[in-house]
Amino acid sequence: MWYNLKKIVKNMDLAQFTGFLIFLTIFTMGFWLMIFIITFVIPYWLWGNFVEKRQLKKEAKLAAAKE
Repeated sequence: MWYNLKKIVKNMDLAQFTGFLIFLTIFTMGFWLMIFIITFVIPYWLWGNFVEKRQLKKEAKLAAAKE
């Protein structure tokens, strides 16, 4: 794989190489952002939603018991 990458880069001029590096940078940042969102943000959001709904049900149950 690295041999093919060297072969591709060898045939590029500076503008193409710069664009290639920019593309790789954006692609890599997007990849790690997606990993972060999938492994941290979505579970955090789902867990917070679950805890909040459970708390609201508990409060509604206590309010119904007082009446």
